[in-house]
Amino acid sequence: MIDIHSHILPFMDDGAADWEAALSMAQDAVQDGISTVVATPHHANGVYMNPAPAIGQAVALLNDRIRQAGLPLLVLPGQEIRVYGELLNDLEQGELLTLANTRYILLEMPSSRVPRTMEETCHELVIQGFVPVIAHPERNAEVAGNPVKLERLIELGAVGQVTAQSLAGTFGSKLQKLSIDLCRRNAVHVIASDAHDNSHRPFGLSEAFKVLEKELGTVACDKFRQNSQKIIDNEELIRAIYSDSGKKLHKLFGFFSRKG
Repeated sequence: MIDIHSHILPFMDDGAADWEAALSMAQDAVQDGISTVVATPHHANGVYMNPAPAIGQAVALLNDRIRQAGLPLLVLPGQEIRVYGELLNDLEQGELLTLANTRYILLEMPSSRVPRTMEETCHELVIQGFVPVIAHPERNAEVAGNPVKLERLIELGAVGQVTAQSLAGTFGSKLQKLSIDLCRRNAVHVIASDAHDNSHRPFGLSEAFKVLEKELGTVACDKFRQNSQKIIDNEELIRAIYSDSGKKLHKLFGFFSRKG
């Protein structure tokens, strides 16, 4: 499996506290069946600032230590970027990272609301050839109250990423129900761990996929798995798994990309 959202890099945010914790997380990822992890430390969220060069260096060091430990895991660079005023300018200046150097860029909204600039930001990113990936929209209060707010961003060209623990029911039945509903609405397209540690916020992708297969079926489950791979391969995602009537589809929704 591929995990496109994790906090495995040490010393950078509220994820891995040190190298020992990072290696322990790497071992946990392998045990969960994960082969590739995108490291996405928080950036510009009001607490943490992790510019692109620092992340690249940390990823290289962590991969070296993982190899020395004999673990079959590859870590790729990324960021979880809080939506902020200078985002587009900083992206142009090379201060921001996409997921694994692809067209896909992971964006975080505040938990309480959808920023008033969110639609404009997504629209501008898509025009420039990027695909905004909305991190854990199920944990956003406005989206929970009105999923149409997320669907509007999807219509503009964004994709949604639901958290594994939300699907698994770890955060409660209400959040689990919303997460499954967003999957059925084609408002989320990829599952990721948002792992911070091995105990309170572990990877847990395998458990999430078990729940997803039970609720939505094997075909839908496979499409979500494929989308994680497609992101790191910089390929077009499967955007629609279900039609409005619930019938499964196999539809590709493409994007123009300046990165080919």
